[in-house]
Amino acid sequence: MHAPTTPVAPTLQRRIGLWTAIAVVIGSTIGSGIFRSPAGIADKLPGPLPMLMVWVVGGVFALCGALTMAEVASALPQTGGIYVFVRDGWGRLPAFLLGWGQLVMIRAASLGAIAITFSEYFHRVIGVDPVAPEHVLQVRLGAALAILLTGTFNILGVRLGALVTNLTVLAKYGGLLFIVFIAFALGMPRTGGHYTPAMPTGSFTVTAFGLALVSTLWAFDGWADLSYAAGEVKDPQRILPRALIGGTLLVCAIYLAANLAYLAVMPIEEIRTSKLVAADVAQKLLGPGGVVFVAVTVMLSTFGTLNASLFTTPRIFFAMADDRLFFPAVAKVHPKFETPWVAIALTAGLGALFVLLRSFEQLADAFVTAFLPFYALAVAAIFRLRKQPGYSPSFRVPGYPVVPLLFVGSVIYLLGNGFINPESRWMTVSVFGVLLAGVPVYYLTVGRRSVR
Repeated sequence: MHAPTTPVAPTLQRRIGLWTAIAVVIGSTIGSGIFRSPAGIADKLPGPLPMLMVWVVGGVFALCGALTMAEVASALPQTGGIYVFVRDGWGRLPAFLLGWGQLVMIRAASLGAIAITFSEYFHRVIGVDPVAPEHVLQVRLGAALAILLTGTFNILGVRLGALVTNLTVLAKYGGLLFIVFIAFALGMPRTGGHYTPAMPTGSFTVTAFGLALVSTLWAFDGWADLSYAAGEVKDPQRILPRALIGGTLLVCAIYLAANLAYLAVMPIEEIRTSKLVAADVAQKLLGPGGVVFVAVTVMLSTFGTLNASLFTTPRIFFAMADDRLFFPAVAKVHPKFETPWVAIALTAGLGALFVLLRSFEQLADAFVTAFLPFYALAVAAIFRLRKQPGYSPSFRVPGYPVVPLLFVGSVIYLLGNGFINPESRWMTVSVFGVLLAGVPVYYLTVGRRSVR
């Protein structure tokens, strides 16, 4: 007789190749920001040069982070990404606070802001005014359903989630390229471009630049999300650095091209009052058909970002549970679909709840402010990890230590600006209050084992 064997628990598999990894970076990053943020940025910096400068600086910021995380990810290609970098670099309490922030605010706020934009454009396409007071609840319910649907895709398997991400990335990047093309091909000959005067009087202040940069970073956020699923990437030492850097560069290029295209068609004074600048550009050049095209592009873009976010970020809760810093059940892998289904369901459920309670602006501002400190900790972890024995990355960040220091310094500047500026002070204080509330939670729960 053969002795009975203990069934092996299902585990996450390495199935993500290079092109899907790049698609995850692009899909997580290009969402609603490039379609909604230009108006607010132009309002704070009403000059072509300052407006373009803040997009360039945001791109450099993201690239410095991507270069640094490419090194750390190649040395620690584990599920959880930034959570793992913070844990191994700074310890269990900061790692717990990252997960606490993701649970109570960060991830749900991000999903909610993206889903609201998707739902607004969906309702516009079917002929319903999304900003009318009587339709607010309908729009939010549509956003909640979009979150739950993309969560379901990702529970049903890595391949299905990756397929949706790949298809929507092709659609959104292609749509932006088309807008750029028609702006220069049709709009530029008519207008000659609206690039002068480059810096009108009063169009630049340091404080306004800092506030505008926060809006830019909302548009750039997502470049690090691939790291959360690092434990499912094939040949991670080779693919992770290429995907993080290549995907971020592609996003930087299309964002700068899009803003140059907007200015080719519309003067800065029109952009600053245009909440849907891409749609307004398309309407000027192609009429009502152009507006429909842009609306569909934005729908695909935001739906794809929802899908990519629910593919990557639930892995934080999965990794925390695997470390016994969260409920152990959250580390369960579905026996058939081989996905962290409990973590995905938890993330999608919280996102759907948040979107029913908060507006787009409240969700977006809270997300950026809450996550910046953890981005800085993850990037700064490189200084500690390089001193640890056994640290052997396949890629080394060029320009070390200047590149990671630039990133960390930029975060300190942005957070300091948030505390100093009266417009953002109380929101910044409240966000940090919620994050720091995780300290007693840690010591009253999972942290008690660490101090005995």
